[in-house]
Amino acid sequence: MKKILVIGAVIVGAIILYRLFAGTYNNLVSREQDVEAQWAQVENVYKRRADLIPNLVNTVKGYADFEQETLTRVIEARAKATSITVDPNELTPEKVAEFQQAQSELSTALGRLLVSVERYPDLKANQNFLDLQTQLEGTENRIAVERMKFNETVRSYNTYVKTFPRNLLASMYGFEERGYFDASPEDEQVPQVQF
Repeated sequence: MKKILVIGAVIVGAIILYRLFAGTYNNLVSREQDVEAQWAQVENVYKRRADLIPNLVNTVKGYADFEQETLTRVIEARAKATSITVDPNELTPEKVAEFQQAQSELSTALGRLLVSVERYPDLKANQNFLDLQTQLEGTENRIAVERMKFNETVRSYNTYVKTFPRNLLASMYGFEERGYFDASPEDEQVPQVQF
């Protein structure tokens, strides 16, 4: 009878250890996939914005006296922003910050462009421009929503990875903390409109 109890205890112990290790590993993989899927959504909405910009710039270029320097800054910022990509497996705080900095520069350049448009009543009345501006505003809202969802997903993942005893297993399996989107100093400044 003692042999059966010992064997039963060993089997139950083995099952508990297996569930601890396998269950934790499977949850880590699942949460990591959630972070990567949400990152893909963030990139998707930033790509949508980048795709709208050439149309916006071409519409604005139709107004010959428009500030060329402003258009050049937008084009350069878009080129820089689209050249920086982050591998979903390497969403370190530094990589996310680098990506965010490039996107922030593009946001600033677009803000200057839209502020400059105020001086051109004919451009403001152009239906193509108004449609593009509406799409761009909608895309900026989508970016904010997807960044928020990404940060929520990363928070959940990071909490899971950092809590005991999962933190021991996470480090053993190679799961690391992921980076958040933070508000950049440029985002905290209110744009100055001057006529």
